[in-house]
Amino acid sequence: MHRISAKQNYLLDRLREQGKRIERLSQIEHDLIKEVHPQVGEIKEGMDEMIAAAKEKAEPNPIPPKERKAR
Repeated sequence: MHRISAKQNYLLDRLREQGKRIERLSQIEHDLIKEVHPQVGEIKEGMDEMIAAAKEKAEPNPIPPKERKAR
């Protein structure tokens, strides 16, 4: 009976250690997401500006797709 109990205690200790590692990594991940989250909005705004600028500079009479293939 003692042998089973020792194995169970060892397993529980290992599970506790694993739980602590997971908690630590989860906290680090949470902190990183908090850092990056505001930057995502800024990047999206910058991309919207770039798309608008690209559309302004686009050709006034683009070649239709069928004519492009024929060339």
